[in-house]
Amino acid sequence: MKKFQISTLALVFLLTGAFAAQAATTVIPQSALTPSTQYYTDIIGGGIGNVVVMTGGGNANGAGSATGRNDDGYSGPISFSFTTPFSFFGTPYTQFWANNNGNISFTGGISAYVPTGPTGANVPIISPFFGDVDTRNAISGVMRLRTDIANEIIVTWDAVGYYDQHADLLNSFQLVVRGPDYAIPVGEGTIGFFYRTMQWEDTDTSTTAAIGFGDGAGNAEVLQGSNAAGMASVVNNHYIWFDVNLAPIQTPEPISLLLVGLGLVGLAGARRFTR
Repeated sequence: MKKFQISTLALVFLLTGAFAAQAATTVIPQSALTPSTQYYTDIIGGGIGNVVVMTGGGNANGAGSATGRNDDGYSGPISFSFTTPFSFFGTPYTQFWANNNGNISFTGGISAYVPTGPTGANVPIISPFFGDVDTRNAISGVMRLRTDIANEIIVTWDAVGYYDQHADLLNSFQLVVRGPDYAIPVGEGTIGFFYRTMQWEDTDTSTTAAIGFGDGAGNAEVLQGSNAAGMASVVNNHYIWFDVNLAPIQTPEPISLLLVGLGLVGLAGARRFTR
């Protein structure tokens, strides 16, 4: 089944190549990543939420199983339950699909496992780590969802394995999405990608992973190096926040903070001197 899907995707890309060639892609610099060994939920407490039960998908989608173990499954539609609809690439949404292969999407689920998105997905997509996740191995964790905080959802792929049922290497990453009425603290954003230990991107079907945002029509914003070898190492133990316009919110470098501090000290000294 997976071999058939690869050839089908290739055909779609050939048929839509002329249109896709006109699409725009913005690159997010890797320097926007901030070192950290924590999930967002490690900071706020309360855990990573409940196991996501799949409703459909592709190969071994595990639909209906309370364990959440699957390959190429998705769950949805899931309500945001935000006070105001969530706007993405200018379109308001009230629901989403949580996809086992490292992303969430709008208007429909994604069971694709070759990491062509965000630029290649045919529906709008938020992709913290689009790779061929496979949670069927008993050692692997599963996708979890937390919705108890008003105007915020948190999706976590916690210590998940990769296709075909491998769990010798595991990835742990988390997505935070906030509605327009969430009171965002200084230094945070509307969307957050959080990565703890990231050990794989090479699976039995692909050798890369895709990170970023896509509108489903070929327009995208991707992290520098997306869909190139080495992305697991790049994001390992890092996080990044994005504002409502999908621009990265960068944490000031320690040296910048030091210079600001020295400037304040100097200013205070000058005031004392001129008294």
